[in-house]
Amino acid sequence: MAQNNIPISEVYWALVDKADRKFSMIRDLPFYGGTRYDSYFHKVFKVYTQLWKFQQENRQKLVEAGLKRWEIGEIASRIAQLYYGQYLRSSEANYLSESYIFYEAIVSREYFKDGPLSSQDTNLVNKQFRCLARFLIVSLVLNRREMVSHLVNQLKLLVEECKRTFQESDFKEWRQVLHEIARFLKRNLRLREAIVSSYHHNEVKFTELTLDTFRMLQCLEWEPSGSFYQPGASTGGNGISSGQNGQGSNRPNYSQDITDPLLPPNPRKAILYHPAVTHFIAVLATIIEDLPPDGILLIYLSASGKRGHGVSSPLSAGAIENASESTVKNFQSHDMASDIQCSSTSISQHNIPTHSYSQRNDNNKHNHPGCLWMGSRGTGGSNCICPSDLIPFTRRPLFLIIDSDSSHSFKTLRGAEMGEPSALLLSPISPSPATTVPFDSSGHSSGNQFTMFLTAPLQAFCRLVGLSGSNIDMAAYNEADKLLTLSLNAWGSTLATSDTLDPVWAQILCDPFLRRILVRFTFCRAVLALYAPTFNKEFVPDCLPHLPDSVLPMTKASQTAILQIAHTFGVANQFRFTEGISAPEDGI
Repeated sequence: MAQNNIPISEVYWALVDKADRKFSMIRDLPFYGGTRYDSYFHKVFKVYTQLWKFQQENRQKLVEAGLKRWEIGEIASRIAQLYYGQYLRSSEANYLSESYIFYEAIVSREYFKDGPLSSQDTNLVNKQFRCLARFLIVSLVLNRREMVSHLVNQLKLLVEECKRTFQESDFKEWRQVLHEIARFLKRNLRLREAIVSSYHHNEVKFTELTLDTFRMLQCLEWEPSGSFYQPGASTGGNGISSGQNGQGSNRPNYSQDITDPLLPPNPRKAILYHPAVTHFIAVLATIIEDLPPDGILLIYLSASGKRGHGVSSPLSAGAIENASESTVKNFQSHDMASDIQCSSTSISQHNIPTHSYSQRNDNNKHNHPGCLWMGSRGTGGSNCICPSDLIPFTRRPLFLIIDSDSSHSFKTLRGAEMGEPSALLLSPISPSPATTVPFDSSGHSSGNQFTMFLTAPLQAFCRLVGLSGSNIDMAAYNEADKLLTLSLNAWGSTLATSDTLDPVWAQILCDPFLRRILVRFTFCRAVLALYAPTFNKEFVPDCLPHLPDSVLPMTKASQTAILQIAHTFGVANQFRFTEGISAPEDGI
């Protein structure tokens, strides 16, 4: 018995009633205003502290008097809700932690188990749903991933149990909540659109399709898994249309569907060759406007940060005569077999124009620091694309690939986004010294190193270490290709299972195109970081947000992967590895 011979149960329910009235007063207060409502919080919290302590001290007697476990859970849920509300008002992390502790106790001690469902009371079931949903929010803010997964499963089980006990209309809204949670947690973005633009003076191109653009387009296309042409019932085996009575019209039926039905659609691509900035922004705005809710836009920009770069020496008459043929061969070099069949022609250093990356323009009066020059006409800003030009479009998810000597100026985008944080892959400030003169016999640039690593990584590795054309052993190449595939898959798995992976990267990992580019970037960074001439220098690419430490170049897994590939080609001496890193003698 309590003081004045009042039964304990009556004292308890009086405290519950008082706490409910206090809670109703603070529940609808706004979460802004700083410390303005602190006095209200302390008054309510004082009452709930008394209530919680009283039921702890008199638990057995209260249970005997009819107290249910779900009623204890409801008190704990109210206290957790108070802590979380005060966290929103004050941003003090200790309130958030206290809220988590109470919610965790509710779930771990199963206060709501067998209570609401057994009584078939929809109001009590809704209390349990709300408790789980609020705990889920707290767990998300604290980044407790295991608990988030556990709570989602709890919600699924509760929805399934409700199906057997109540009418669907009674819990329809919670099915919708579960659907929203699933979408929120996954938020898998898909590459729906891409803008691909490249401009370098004297670069290899066919009409307005440059070599870098071509490689990136190939990287964003599915490879058919079956027959490329899908013959229909109205065509014969040779693809010729059949007329009436089965007689062929001797004319190919070009209207047949040539897509592979086993593959999802390719992202749409806009190819811009040395666009004016106004045209680029107009195209970008149009695509952003039509981007679906689950879509992400890839923007690939390859250009120099300096105006008037890459002026080449005059070409000989023979070089000009063979320029068209050489251009076609360069496009075919995306296939390693074609590259090997074409023997490379050695050129003396003094006949090769300086590569655009290594140019240093002494006259900087027309340069725009941090911008990309997309054309050579005029001297104003209409030819250059600056990081600030992209900021208005960061209201939607962007995946940026910048291949330029001014790439690092685009780091200013990080934190300046207007809605969605962007993913950035940035080329080195300077290319590897081994490829500072990547020209063919016609004097044209054979493409940028960073782009080649993202689109044809093994070919880029071979070119880096001085292997090309007929001096590549195809058996070694095939073995290295297997090793690279294993390494890329391992990096992808490491990223997918990492607890420190930034959400920006997590939401794009399920897209096969973006995942492939990201793991190839990891390979590129590891190769250039360990390559002896570029070891620990400015020749290494960067990304924002940063990737987890588990895929850094100096980890044992990354070093072993690069060593195995280098060992296969017999070029391990061109790299620097830490002690204890060794390649297995049996290859893979």
